[in-house]
Amino acid sequence: MNVKEKTVVVTGGARGIGKALSVRFAQEGAKVVVADILQKTAQETAGELGGLAIACDVSKEDDIRALVTATESHFGPIDLFCSNAGVFYGEPDLATSATNEQWKSSWDIHVMSHVYAARATLPGMIERGSGYFVQMASAAGLLSQIGDAAYSTTKHAAVGFAESLAITHASDGIKVSVICPQFVATPMLGYGEDDDYSTLPGVIGPKQVADSVLNGIAEERFLILPHPEVEKYRQHKGADYARWLSGMQRLRAKIVEETGSTRLEDMHKLV
Repeated sequence: MNVKEKTVVVTGGARGIGKALSVRFAQEGAKVVVADILQKTAQETAGELGGLAIACDVSKEDDIRALVTATESHFGPIDLFCSNAGVFYGEPDLATSATNEQWKSSWDIHVMSHVYAARATLPGMIERGSGYFVQMASAAGLLSQIGDAAYSTTKHAAVGFAESLAITHASDGIKVSVICPQFVATPMLGYGEDDDYSTLPGVIGPKQVADSVLNGIAEERFLILPHPEVEKYRQHKGADYARWLSGMQRLRAKIVEETGSTRLEDMHKLV
């Protein structure tokens, strides 16, 4: 898809990867809606782009419906809906350490928000015979994230839903891309917008992710991998599942031995 003059919604668009995506879509000539629970930051980002800011809690279906209605009233039909919002809580020790509230939040934001967006926009897209869903998952959705079972589980589910959309609605003219980056220098990792991460192996910036996503959309690729090495890991997992699990167990042990924890902001140093 060429996004020029297309109406694009980006959830979690106020900062981090979402902001970088919003900027790139605007640079390509799209009409961009920055949707975020951080209303003030969303307004600042949208102001930089000449876009529209809409406050939205993506875990609530009513908010997604209101977002779609407000976007269509302002810009017209939505051509591309980018579900980018995400959370990461981590777990102190056990795979069951996350609270029920954290599990529910992960599920609502990583999975149900994608369902809500599709439910609200699919009928119009099908009627027009075109539309695009770009859904942020993670390499954790193809592999696994050590240190956060809730994150890994729900990101796997996000990939599964994207597959279902692609399988079910290709004949309706609907395109789907799922984004699966590895470590990105965002507020989730404790990075500010101007922080230097260039010396950290395996860590890329939001702008690099956004460039990868725009290239993937232009080619209408289902699986977008800002870290190309993830494809190699995915193939290793599929070729010998038991060996892959053993390798992940060893990696976790190494992380704990060298950093004393499985906090995401510490683990990226070992990539």
